[in-house]
Amino acid sequence: MKAGSFPFAEGLAPRIVVVMGVSGTGKSTVADGLHNLLGWPFQEGDALHPKSNVEKMAAGVPLTDEDRWPWLDTCRDWISERAKEGRGGVLTCSALKRIYRDRLRSSGVDITFLFLAIPEDVISARLQRREGHFMPASLLPSQFATLEEPDADEHVLVLPLTPTPAEQIADAVEALRQDQIVRSR
Repeated sequence: MKAGSFPFAEGLAPRIVVVMGVSGTGKSTVADGLHNLLGWPFQEGDALHPKSNVEKMAAGVPLTDEDRWPWLDTCRDWISERAKEGRGGVLTCSALKRIYRDRLRSSGVDITFLFLAIPEDVISARLQRREGHFMPASLLPSQFATLEEPDADEHVLVLPLTPTPAEQIADAVEALRQDQIVRSR
């Protein structure tokens, strides 16, 4: 699909977007949809985890802050490279704590966080059905315990649950469009 081929996506200036939330919220689906609609580079944050992190999570062991720092630094470096290119970029990253989001912003890049705020019971049901992912449903409570919802000063756009992935992607594009209008004033 060509960027701008959908009228509601026309005129969106490239920017760095981090699609965030606990596991199972649909981060990959939304990020891939933005990539397809807007043509901005896309990186699955889970693919940037070191092997030791993946093995730990697959074994049902929650990551510590110390486990996350190298991964967050790799995510930050990807963000910085996309910002230098000026073509925008979309990264999935749980970014559960403010200090993690601060680490992503530490290179000075303006990041728009799209926070997928989905109720725990909905996510739990999704994770029970999900196949082929290293993150077991048993770690969901630890993710919610770790989650610090973003504050207004973090340039966050909150996306609530929608009935279908297509609607969630459309809502994400609309939120970005509205944010661009507000920020250009």
